[in-house]
Amino acid sequence: MQLGETITQFITQEQRRTGGTGDFTAVLNDTLTACKAIANAVNKGALVGVLGSAEKENVQGETQKKLDVISNMMMLKSNEWGGHLAGMASEEMDDVYPIPDGYPVGKYLLVFDPLDGSSNIDVNISVGTIFSILRCPDGVTRPTAKDFLQPGTRQVCAGYALYGPATMLVMTTGQGVNGFTLDRNVGEFILTHTNMRIPESTREFAINASNGRFWEPPVKRYIDECLAGKDGPRKENFNMRWVASMVAEVHRILTRGGIFLYPKDTKDPTKEGRLRLMYEANPMSFIVEQAGGVSTTGRARILDIEPHDLHQRVPVILGSRQEVERVISYHTS
Repeated sequence: MQLGETITQFITQEQRRTGGTGDFTAVLNDTLTACKAIANAVNKGALVGVLGSAEKENVQGETQKKLDVISNMMMLKSNEWGGHLAGMASEEMDDVYPIPDGYPVGKYLLVFDPLDGSSNIDVNISVGTIFSILRCPDGVTRPTAKDFLQPGTRQVCAGYALYGPATMLVMTTGQGVNGFTLDRNVGEFILTHTNMRIPESTREFAINASNGRFWEPPVKRYIDECLAGKDGPRKENFNMRWVASMVAEVHRILTRGGIFLYPKDTKDPTKEGRLRLMYEANPMSFIVEQAGGVSTTGRARILDIEPHDLHQRVPVILGSRQEVERVISYHTS
């Protein structure tokens, strides 16, 4: 059986086409190595004692799972030594992670959510890793948090690994979206989904309905119309989905369309939103837009937001163009 095009071959060809130096390819390969190791740990689960709580909280005050801690360490250790990064930042750490002394420093920054949807781990539902690659400002060799605070439009690459029935890697470098499936027999991600596109229309939405009493009127209006089905103003029946794993939600939208909403609400007025701009919203918005979809807070394009904090939260509404633009119109009307 002939081996298909590997992700390394794909990225190397892109590098040659654009005249790159190879540093970006090396950063991506180190990240892929970490994703393979995380996939292996997720796959083994209770067999190697990695399920359950780590009995400590991250910077957001969320109780960490054992696999949160393990996945975070795998990402750091896989990427710290290669000489292509100047620093890293993770959803699971308070501050930036500098490259340790003794290793060369590169020109890129890596931000990541090591295990998105980790509340699903113990019930064996799909989880994933989200990452974003940025350029380090010129002349900076010891980056601080402010060096990471770049709008999503300045991302060099964004991607996610999905640990489901198959392990997949979906990514963009600003030239469309492609998906790669891990062939465990050879240990390589193989190109299986070329030029992924989100259907413009959909009859499927994903939202945590238990927060309905806290939604703002534009979101409540939209969801009420969906729930009314053929008897309502939309004259169409809709299906509702909710996995509580952003990676799984976005992957479903990429493969068959839909809209995902984690909107601003009044449940905790001190929070601007629920999802992290740097680790979740920006990379996923880059992917969604490159696949023909739309991503917004309801009031502004997510990729245009100027970050003010490493762990900043924002509302997120993304997916099929026609549905997201309808929600935007409800916010502006």
